[in-house]
Amino acid sequence: MLEMLCTPWPWYVAGPLIGLVVPGLLLLENKQFGLSANLRHICAAVIPGKIKFFRYDWKKELWNLVFILGIFIGGFTGSYILKNPNPIGLSERTLTDLRKLGIEDFSEMVPREIFSWSNFLTTQGFIVLVIGGFLIGFGSRYAGGCTSGHAISGLSNFQLPSLIAVIGFFLGGLIMTHFLLPFILKL
Repeated sequence: MLEMLCTPWPWYVAGPLIGLVVPGLLLLENKQFGLSANLRHICAAVIPGKIKFFRYDWKKELWNLVFILGIFIGGFTGSYILKNPNPIGLSERTLTDLRKLGIEDFSEMVPREIFSWSNFLTTQGFIVLVIGGFLIGFGSRYAGGCTSGHAISGLSNFQLPSLIAVIGFFLGGLIMTHFLLPFILKL
C-alpha cells in the first residue's frame, strides 16, 4: 500500500478520479470547483467590511477553504512523508531541451536552477517567481477563475468563457515554454 502511495499513479487512474470531482461537487449542493476564489474568501475573513468586493458571506465557502487546506496537507505529505525516491519521469527530448537551457538538476519536483531561494534575488528568479507569480494571480482574477476551476468545472458545465480561458492558458503556457523561458534563462 505504501509503495502505491509513493509512486505516481497512471493517467487512467488519476484522470478519472479528477473527473469525478465535478459530479461529486454537483451532488453536494451544486458547488463549483476552483482554487483562486480562496484568496478572496481569506481576505473577506480577515478584512471584513472594509472593501466592497470582500463584503459577502464567506462562511458559505468554508468547504473550499477546507479543500485548499487539504491540498497543502496533501502536498506536504506527498513531498516529505511519502516522497517518491525516483527522479521525475521526463522524456529524453524534454531532458535534452532543458539541459540546453542550463537546467541540470532533475532530482526534485521543480528545477532548483529556477525555483530556489538562492535564485530568488537574481534577474531570472525575480522575473519567473515575482513577475510570473503576479501575472498568474492577475490573470486568474481577470479570467474569472484559475486553470482548475475553468478546466475542470467550467468545461464540464459547457461554459464558453471557460473554454476561451483554457485555450488562453494553454497558449500562454506554450508561449512561456518555447519563447519566454529560453529568453529569460539566457539573461
